[in-house]
This record gives sequence, C-alpha cells and structure tokens, in this order.
Amino acid sequence: MSSTVIIDYGMGNLRSVQKAFEHIGESAIISASPVEISKATRVVLPGVGAFRDAAQALRTHDLETVVKDHIAADRPFLGICLGLQLLLDVSYEDGEHTGLGIIPGAVRRFELPSEYKIPHMGWNQLQAADRSDPTVLLDGIADNAWFYFVHSYYVDPADPSWIAATTEYGKPFVSVVSRGNVMATQFHPEKSQSAGLRLLRNFVNLTPAQV
Repeated sequence: MSSTVIIDYGMGNLRSVQKAFEHIGESAIISASPVEISKATRVVLPGVGAFRDAAQALRTHDLETVVKDHIAADRPFLGICLGLQLLLDVSYEDGEHTGLGIIPGAVRRFELPSEYKIPHMGWNQLQAADRSDPTVLLDGIADNAWFYFVHSYYVDPADPSWIAATTEYGKPFVSVVSRGNVMATQFHPEKSQSAGLRLLRNFVNLTPAQV
C-alpha cells in the first residue's frame, strides 16, 4: 500500500507539494490512477485554478468516487486551496457548480471594501477556532502563525463545527477545516516555510487508527 499519494487530476503545481513532503522525509507519490490512489494510507488533493474545471476533471478521471471512498474508509485526507473548496456542496465561481458534498456549505467570492485586493495573495495569519476537539493538523503551530494564500473565493461551511482556524482579510474567513480524518487548508502549506512543513509533518504522522 502506498503511504501518501498526491492526486494528479491536471490542476495545480503537484511537484511543489511533492517536494515539500520530500523535505520532511516523506516520499509522497503523484498519481492519477484510481487503483493506486485507492490503496493509499493518506491522500492529498491539491489544486489551483477554476472550481468548475477541477470538479469536471475529477469526474472525468473517475476520481470523485475514489476520494469519497477514501474518506469513508476513515483514512487521512488533506485538501489544499482548491482541494479544500472542492469538498463543499457548491461553488458560485463563474456560475453554480456542484462540489464533492463532503462538507455542507458553499464557496463564495470575497465581497470586500475597495482597499482589499482580490485575489487575496501573500502572507497572512491563522487564528485557531475555539472548539472542543482541536485539530492535530495544527499541533505545535503557534496561534497567529503565518501562511501563504492565493485565492479569490472562500469556503462557507453550513456547520461551524468544521471550522478549525480562521484568517482575517477585511473580515474573518475559514482557512482550515477539520473533522476526523478530513482536513483541508485554504493556504498553501508547501509555500509556507517552517509552519507549512510542520503542518505537513503532522498530517504524515496520522494513521487511520488515530482519527
């Protein structure tokens, strides 16, 4: 069984994610094979680009069911940026498009005062949510730690218990979600230096029995 697999569905800089895992000693593989992905202990869904194209690519390559089955089997899953947004029911990016439906809620465009540029691009801080089950994804990461963002849309979960951390940009938005084996970030941990590497190490240290 492959340990950590990064899903290749034609969206995003997969090699930069793989290199970040290599930096922490994890030989993550990049794969578009449903069979190979289905055997993984941990799965990573990265992504950069348009929601509609990404959702269509997952379905075209028979990867939607693989992702859902992996999550249903209680194996660790990490979504990154667009990989977070795809977990929601629906996105309103250039129309209305159906997501994976793992997290009830919607993906919405920032509506901000004119002094805030869109996309939200660059370094910003996390504030951990006050909840009874803090996510292990943020173990050892200080509150207000800095991470690197590039996005024009944000996730709006219907159930606030999914929210593990928020970030301030004109208003608070959700930057980390977590429930059981499902974890995802709006920022790019692979571009976030030491804090991002610590987050990836926390993910790699997870086993299905821990979640």
